[in-house]
Amino acid sequence: MWCPRCKEKETKVIDSRVAKELVCIRRRRECVACGYRFTTREYIEVRYPRVVKRGGGRSQFDVSKLRRGVSRALDKRPVTSERYEQMITSICERICETSEDEITSQAIGELTLKTLQQEDEVAYVRFASVYQSFDNIESFHALIEHMREQKEEQLETQTESEQSDAGRTT
Repeated sequence: MWCPRCKEKETKVIDSRVAKELVCIRRRRECVACGYRFTTREYIEVRYPRVVKRGGGRSQFDVSKLRRGVSRALDKRPVTSERYEQMITSICERICETSEDEITSQAIGELTLKTLQQEDEVAYVRFASVYQSFDNIESFHALIEHMREQKEEQLETQTESEQSDAGRTT
């Protein structure tokens, strides 16, 4: 690794540690010529599957497109930048977990929707409206009604589970 200050080709590693969430290795280096200290980060090179678009075209997976879409959905929502990064990382990891060489844009959209639904309902509706090409207010109403039904089902299941647990303890 060359020194960014004097361009010397020889540097030595002073300290090396795994960064938060095991995303990269952080190394502190020192130039043997001028003594300048600097930090480098080493990332795993991830091989993403190719994306098959709705029209049948194929392209390389572009993390920046995912970032833009999720960022727009989360605009002015109470989600920290750290949580935003965790969501992007989670979606990317699930994309890589597919052992296939290709993944549909629809599958990527569904993964993103699931992640947003767990995080922020407003962001979920925003993303869904673009992803599913809502063209009228009825589309929004149908999605929100579906979300209400899912929430009611979850509450019923949770209540039944709590009641059965309470019955066992008495």
